[in-house]
Amino acid sequence: MVIVTPALYRTEIGHIRRRPWHHGFRYQHPMWLVDLANMPRGALLGRLLRFEARDHLGDPAHPIRDNVVRWVGGHGIDVSGDRIVMLANPRTLGYVFNPITVYWCIRPDVAADHGFDETAFDDAVRCIVAEVHNTYGGRHCYLLTPDASGRASVDKALYVSPFNPVDGSYEMRFTVPAQLVHVGIILRRDGQVAFNATLNGYRSPVTTLTTLRTLLHYPLGALRVMTLIRYQGVRLFLRGLPVVRRPTAPDRTTPEDSQILIRSKP
Repeated sequence: MVIVTPALYRTEIGHIRRRPWHHGFRYQHPMWLVDLANMPRGALLGRLLRFEARDHLGDPAHPIRDNVVRWVGGHGIDVSGDRIVMLANPRTLGYVFNPITVYWCIRPDVAADHGFDETAFDDAVRCIVAEVHNTYGGRHCYLLTPDASGRASVDKALYVSPFNPVDGSYEMRFTVPAQLVHVGIILRRDGQVAFNATLNGYRSPVTTLTTLRTLLHYPLGALRVMTLIRYQGVRLFLRGLPVVRRPTAPDRTTPEDSQILIRSKP
């Protein structure tokens, strides 16, 4: 498999709440994969659709790649020589919202070969940063060192849904973004599955035509994602699902408040 950037992934995102009652939904949404060392600079992707440091972890005055390298290095992992690719929503019409941004840090020997064996995930990927945003302006990053199948687990650390407290643990699984990309997240509380989310994407070639079609088909970009999330929240509220009070202090990513995801047992 080969990681191609920039790339457009036509994703299907699914959410299923299992406790205290069942509620699920799915929606289609485009996401972009970019190489942080070679950011797009075209008239559409790069100007109209922009990736800006202020929308992600670290110092907004520095490039995103520098911030990722610095943040990961603060946890004792040197990725300065790695190829770092990011899957995210770009800023569109001045607005952006990323429920999750994923950074894959690809070992330099693998990146130099322009390909890798998908059965040896941990041989190709040094680590992953999963950057989670909530709808209240909070942000938290998890540093993953997944096992050979791309799996890891960690305690939940960010208030995301108004219907779930900040407890329980996440089980995550990632594939490397080649022709297909998959992200799976399961939230366990009290030993039971409370919620799971999936993101499955299929890569399309990036051309002026495909970019323009995407803009015309999804003119509101990430604003549509925020609207869909809040719409589902209103539905749950009207059904009587109790609201969990949000912590008063905002959640922002610092080396002190991050979590390192430990390799899961085979």
